Amino acid sequence: MTKAKPDPQSEFINRELSLLAFNRRVLKQAQNEDLPLLQRLRFLFICSNNLDEFFEVRVAGLKEQRAFGTSHSSPDSWHTDDLLKEISRQTHKIVDKVYTILQDDLLPALRSKNVYFLLPGEWNKQQKKWLQDYFHNEILPIISPIALDFAHPFPRLVNKSLNFIVSLEGQDAFGRPGDLAVVHAPRSIPRVIAVPEELRTHKDEFFFLTNIISAFVHEIFPGMKVTGCYQFRITRNSDLFLDEEEVEDLALAVKTSLLSRSYGNAVRLEIAEDCPQEIAEYLLDKHHLTENDMYRVNGPVNLSRFMKGLGLMDRPELRYPRFTPGLPQVLERKNNLFEAIRQGDILFHHPFQSFEPVVELIRQATVDPNVLTIKQTLYRTGVESQMVQALIDAARAGKEVTAVIELRARFDEASNIELATQLQEAGVLVVFGVVGYKTHAKMTLIVRREQKQLRYYVHLSSGNYHARTAKEYTDIGLMTYDQVIGDDIKQIFQQLTGIGQEAQTQKILHSPFVLDKALHRYISQEEANAKAGKPAHIMAKMNALTDSHIIKALYLASQAGVKIDLIVRGVCSLRPGVPGLSDNIQVRSIVGRFLEHSRVFYFLNGGDEIIYSGSADWMERNLYHRVEVCFPIEDEALKQQIKQDCLLNYLADNTESWALQADGSYKRVKRGKKPPHSAQETLLGNYGER
Repeated sequence: MTKAKPDPQSEFINRELSLLAFNRRVLKQAQNEDLPLLQRLRFLFICSNNLDEFFEVRVAGLKEQRAFGTSHSSPDSWHTDDLLKEISRQTHKIVDKVYTILQDDLLPALRSKNVYFLLPGEWNKQQKKWLQDYFHNEILPIISPIALDFAHPFPRLVNKSLNFIVSLEGQDAFGRPGDLAVVHAPRSIPRVIAVPEELRTHKDEFFFLTNIISAFVHEIFPGMKVTGCYQFRITRNSDLFLDEEEVEDLALAVKTSLLSRSYGNAVRLEIAEDCPQEIAEYLLDKHHLTENDMYRVNGPVNLSRFMKGLGLMDRPELRYPRFTPGLPQVLERKNNLFEAIRQGDILFHHPFQSFEPVVELIRQATVDPNVLTIKQTLYRTGVESQMVQALIDAARAGKEVTAVIELRARFDEASNIELATQLQEAGVLVVFGVVGYKTHAKMTLIVRREQKQLRYYVHLSSGNYHARTAKEYTDIGLMTYDQVIGDDIKQIFQQLTGIGQEAQTQKILHSPFVLDKALHRYISQEEANAKAGKPAHIMAKMNALTDSHIIKALYLASQAGVKIDLIVRGVCSLRPGVPGLSDNIQVRSIVGRFLEHSRVFYFLNGGDEIIYSGSADWMERNLYHRVEVCFPIEDEALKQQIKQDCLLNYLADNTESWALQADGSYKRVKRGKKPPHSAQETLLGNYGER
């Protein structure tokens, strides 16, 4: 008997609401008393920072749709107007929870560990005197108060900047009556200031900038009576728009567009909890926002800026235990990377294993007289990085170095423009990829002359060439001497830097040409095997799953009897466990110490297992609008290693794992009588040195 299928409109979970669900999981980590205290605070800040980007990009995009009259029902059945209302409802709950956790849980818990964020009522005489001097010497000279009158219309405030709206009484020197003024806190002033050691009564004490400005704001308006001072912050549309058909110089176009990012249309107002309603309404009106766009907060409005304050504390006992990343066994015995790679593929699992050999490969190529060419893609790397310096050194040593830099890596555009300039000045050939398609692939190609032949050494990864994120994100990397893969990567680089037809790769699956078709082929093969009565199994780990075509293919495979296990960190539009639609699909999300960033795709393939890793999620943008590469894991030992570490290990997690329900909600996986198993802690134990 065939089960009835649900309404097709219910087959997909909305992307924006799924992203909010991810932030609720992050927020749960801030409440997890099993975690070190400063890490809990960090999860709170991460949630706040995620919401910032959510409004700057996703909510801003929805508001643009509505403003331009392009609102429409998406495949998940949500209309734009209804979706914005639901986003507002859910986000208000999240924001209220953030500040409740901060004020009622984390700050008191920190005080129990002698970490104090002092409130004005707790400042002693010596601290008040120091703060007054600090205000006069460090803050007052760089603040520009702006009166709000006919001569001074409401200023266009920088995106996410800290501001205060001040209510005043009296007349100034020109006879103007006081009413309202705005005080902008420049970004150069730290948001958290450490109490000088000689003035402390506890081990660690800090002042909030918001409290300092509020306490001394009257000194900005001499002779006037300050009747109120309320912090607020405006979030603006920060997505860059480039008319790529008109762009002649991509770097110049991106640089020019960046100037407007800080002053896009307002999408959110955050304001102090005690701000009078009439002042709040005034701010809403000036920014063309509604009550649904306003978020009253009980604490600093710019929580994400306080992340840097964590670095002011030397309290290792309040953080995760430190560890030293390990090395693949072959590299423990060999210093020459070229020799090691020739002996067989080398698999890396960051951050459990060190990123240093990836940089060292470029260093060794620099001093190797047989190396002729180094080519690398750079998406998010940072200007002050070992990898960038290694490329510069290689170019100065006479190597032919090519860097394909993606200028439009969101919120890293300015850094990447600076990076491009720095590399060009060192003699690196810098290319900005293909207009209209972000270059998201992570790949390095080294061409070396060996016995009168040119041979290829390749590094491929799911993560960026960024040493800091390699310590914080889980990623898979592969070094290989496979000449077929080398030729594939050579063709893709030629496609990026030159012009010509689609690269005809043999082993590499690349977007936007091959990857989506290959995934459909592998999924269909599992479906056919299931229908033929053969074992069929798909396992996949990724950041996000939203592509409707892939989701529909997975639904068909599930209905044919294919067992499908998905590990999706963030957004997932697939509904698992729906009778007749997705009975055989389960979705897990892991939120732990490290940001899950590796992508691994497994197909049982009748027992001849197929495993790929790479840079692409199963999203529309990755499959159709970006340059991505996915690479096969062919060595049998490495295949079993990645299957165990990245898939089975994570599916067994019962401490940091969440199960997606058919209604779009997530439930923490219950441990039951099983012993606790953390996938990340297991990998730390296997590879890292405590």
